Amino acid sequence: MHRGEEASSSAQGTTTSSARAGPPPSCAFPTIRSHGAAVARSHAYDWLALLLLVAVDGLLNAIEPFHRFVGAGMMTDLRYPMKRNTVPIWAVPIVAVIGPMIIFTVVYFRRRNVYDLHHAVLGILFSVLITGVLTDAIKDAVGRPRPNFFWRCFPDGIAVFDNVTTGVICHGDASVIKEGHKSFPSGHTSWSFAGLGFVSWYLAGKITVFDRRGHVAKLCVVLAPLLVAAMVAISRVDDYWHHWQDVYTGGVLGFWPHAHFRYITERGSENPTQQATEPLDAMETGRGGQ
Repeated sequence: MHRGEEASSSAQGTTTSSARAGPPPSCAFPTIRSHGAAVARSHAYDWLALLLLVAVDGLLNAIEPFHRFVGAGMMTDLRYPMKRNTVPIWAVPIVAVIGPMIIFTVVYFRRRNVYDLHHAVLGILFSVLITGVLTDAIKDAVGRPRPNFFWRCFPDGIAVFDNVTTGVICHGDASVIKEGHKSFPSGHTSWSFAGLGFVSWYLAGKITVFDRRGHVAKLCVVLAPLLVAAMVAISRVDDYWHHWQDVYTGGVLGFWPHAHFRYITERGSENPTQQATEPLDAMETGRGGQ
């Protein structure tokens, strides 16, 4: 009996000392230094897939798009003036990719979770690159002329048409004419909504905007990236680089997958409860059969 009491008191002492030890040391948190290389290696195939997407998108931008027929009677809607981009092409990756990555980095330094940082970076890159490949593939296949196609085709303002088909006979710069056949859909818009839509959902999760506590300020934070994406989209119509249908479709291409994945996630969160009740129902059915 005495030996049992000694063993019991010893076990209690061990439990008490372990409880007093407190939380694990800081090195237990998955940081870039401790777990970064392992996380990157475990997703090596994902990074290779990203490189493949970059190569495919580069090829799609290099090839010649379909030159849709443009006749003399169509020039009424294609004579808008040539303007510079309000949002240059180089600015789109900064707004839609680099900006969100800065947000991910700030969150990492606050929470020290390399898994969150890695998956956020990987996720947004997949989001914009898959959207970019789809957008450029459709651009090349459709070949819709831009609203300023007339001045791309006839930079001197002298229109030349085929006497039989009335089709345009362009004498402008070849690269400018090539870009003039890439109106549908808007790449600026799809990239912006793909990247900023991703960071919008990311922020929604971090600040728990859907906790039903009615914090309007949280909702403003989540909607801010989408507002920036909408402003980029509107600028494409204001600059006469795109028709409104191009911008609308680009927004759908960029943002719709995020909404679809959220729907899948919500369905997935319901399935465990359903799966947990199914075995109980099966057992009840089996008992009834017996």
